[in-house]
Amino acid sequence: MSRLVHVLRAGRLPYQRALKLQQIVANQLLQQAKHAQDANVQMPPYRNVLILTEHDPVYTIGIRTRGYDEAEEQRLRTLGADFVRTNRGGLITFHGPGQLVAYPILDLKHFQPSVRWYVCHLERTIIELCRRYGLRAQTTADTGVWIDDRKICAMGIHASRYVTTHGLALNCDIDLGWFRHIVPCGLVGKSVTSLAKELNRPDLGVDSVTEAFLDSFQQTLECDLVPLADEHITEVMGGI
Repeated sequence: MSRLVHVLRAGRLPYQRALKLQQIVANQLLQQAKHAQDANVQMPPYRNVLILTEHDPVYTIGIRTRGYDEAEEQRLRTLGADFVRTNRGGLITFHGPGQLVAYPILDLKHFQPSVRWYVCHLERTIIELCRRYGLRAQTTADTGVWIDDRKICAMGIHASRYVTTHGLALNCDIDLGWFRHIVPCGLVGKSVTSLAKELNRPDLGVDSVTEAFLDSFQQTLECDLVPLADEHITEVMGGI
C-alpha cells in the first residue's frame, strides 16, 4: 500500500479552529478504517493528511497540568494570548506567528503501527531539516528536538486506534519573548531557540522553511506528498 499523504496548507488559524480541523480529519480516517471492507460506505478521497499552519498567540497545555491553575491561566491571558487545555502529551508551550506547526493526521497502520516509531520519525524529520541548514540538532531524555540545551522544536502527540493528532511546532522566526512567561514543557533551566536566532537570519520565516520541511518529512517517513485538492480543502475547512 502506497504511503500517500495529502498536504493541507491551512494558513494562519486560531488554535481552537485548528483543533476542530484535526478532529474532522481524524474522525474521517477512523471511520475509513472501521468500514474499510464495506463497499457500501463512501470513503473520503484521502487516506492521510498533513496539516500545516501558524497560530495566533496561544499558550497550550497537555494532559500534565501541574502548576497551571486558573490564576496562571488568567495571568497568561493578560499578556494578549489565548490559553487552551488539550489532550496531547506534554506540559505547557507557546504557539504563535513565526512558528511552523505541523499536524500529521495519519493512520499508522499505513506506516508502522507503533507510536514510538512515529515519534522517532518526527524527531528525525526535524533533525534532518536542521542538518540542511548546517545545524546539529539532537534528541535528549526530554521531549522535542534540541540544539545543545536549547529547544528548537516542541512535540506532543495523541493517538486513537493508531490515528494520530497534534504534532510538532518548529520555531522559525517566532518572537521568543513569549516563552519567558512560562517554563516551556516544564523543563527548568532549559531555553528555547529558533532557526532565525541560531543562524542569525531574521528572514528565515515559516514560508521559507516549509518546502525544506516537507522534503525532509517525505524522505524520513518514506511517503509521497501531494496537495489536498481545492474542493476537499473547502469541504474540511468549511466544518470549522
